[in-house]
Amino acid sequence: MDLSRFLNSVQLSPQSKTMTELLDLNKKIKEHGLVLTPNDVKTLITSRNKVLHDYARVELSTEVLKELIEVFAASPYMNQEHYVETLNDLQEIFYHLRNETEDKIGDVKLIHQMMEDFNGPCAGSVELLRSRMEQLAENFRRDLLSNESSFEGDDKTWN
Repeated sequence: MDLSRFLNSVQLSPQSKTMTELLDLNKKIKEHGLVLTPNDVKTLITSRNKVLHDYARVELSTEVLKELIEVFAASPYMNQEHYVETLNDLQEIFYHLRNETEDKIGDVKLIHQMMEDFNGPCAGSVELLRSRMEQLAENFRRDLLSNESSFEGDDKTWN
């Protein structure tokens, strides 16, 4: 077992703090008509670990997943039937973008940009979001070459 898979798999225990933290988010997302079951959380963590492994990334916390859960719960396009599947797709898009932008866009800024596009021009379509985010990454790389990226920076400047 390689180190990244081991470190990311540590959080799979049903008794883990991570499981509890993610289930506690139900208090916030239930106002949007959504709920995560323990099996949903296991699925999200398993998907997260696979995505992190596929993109050769190591994350010691689940802050990104928590932010995705909370932010996207407010989307008018989110529904209980597809919530977990959509969150899994969003995790894949997020970590792909992190690699494509060389981690130069803050997590919160990137998630909020994804949400803005998901609710706006993508009208809830994950495939359109994937395409738009690929364009964002291309634009970012081009801007980075010209040293003028408006996305670069930490999350503290995000409003």
